Amino acid sequence: MELNPVIIFGAKEMGLMALEIFESNKVIVYCFLDDDKKLHQTEYNAVMVMSTTDDDDYLKLLGKKCDAFIAVDNLKERKFLSEMLEDERKLKPVSAIHKDATWSTSSVIGDGNLINAGTIIGTKAKLGNYCILQNRVVLDAFSIVEDFVQIGSGAIIGQGAVIESGAFIGAGANIIAGVRVGKNARVGAGSLVTANVKSGKTVFGNPAVEV
Repeated sequence: MELNPVIIFGAKEMGLMALEIFESNKVIVYCFLDDDKKLHQTEYNAVMVMSTTDDDDYLKLLGKKCDAFIAVDNLKERKFLSEMLEDERKLKPVSAIHKDATWSTSSVIGDGNLINAGTIIGTKAKLGNYCILQNRVVLDAFSIVEDFVQIGSGAIIGQGAVIESGAFIGAGANIIAGVRVGKNARVGAGSLVTANVKSGKTVFGNPAVEV
C-alpha cells in the first residue's frame, strides 16, 4: 500500500526528528508548516518550510492527497493543532514511528504519536493519541499511557503502570509496576517512582518525592 506524503506542522527540533522518522520508513514529506516566519523558505533535507499552520492553500491538500503530523512539543499548541485538524478538517494526524521501534501485535497505538528509535511497546500496552516517546522508551506489558503524554529517552513505564493525560516523564525515569502518574504531573529525569503521583504535582529523586 502506497502511503500519502505528509505535511509536518512544526519545523523546529521535533519537526526534524519527525522528518528523519518518516524518511526511515521511506515516507515522503511534502513540506513543513510553522508559524515562525523566520523559518519560512528554509530547507531541511531538501524539504521546505513553506508557510504558517493556518495557510488554507496547504490545509486543503490534507485528506486524500496528504496526511498531517503535528511536531510541536508545547502541550497547549499541540492540543490546539490537533483540535483544528480534527474539528475543522475532519482529519486524524498520522503517527511517526521509527523503523527501529518495536511493538507487540497485541498493543494498541493511537493517532498522531511520535515514537522514536529503540522504543519498545509491550504486550497489551495501550498508547493514546498525540504522545511523544523519545529514543529507547519502554512501555512494559499492560501499561497504559493516555493522550498528550511526553516521555524522555530511556524512561521505563513498568508493567501495569498508568500515565494519565498531559503528564511529562523525564529522561531515564523508572515508573515501577502498577504506579499511577496523575494528569499533567511531572516526573524529573532519572527518578525512581515507587508511589502514585497526584495530578498536577512534580516529583523527583530516588525514590521520587514531591518538590
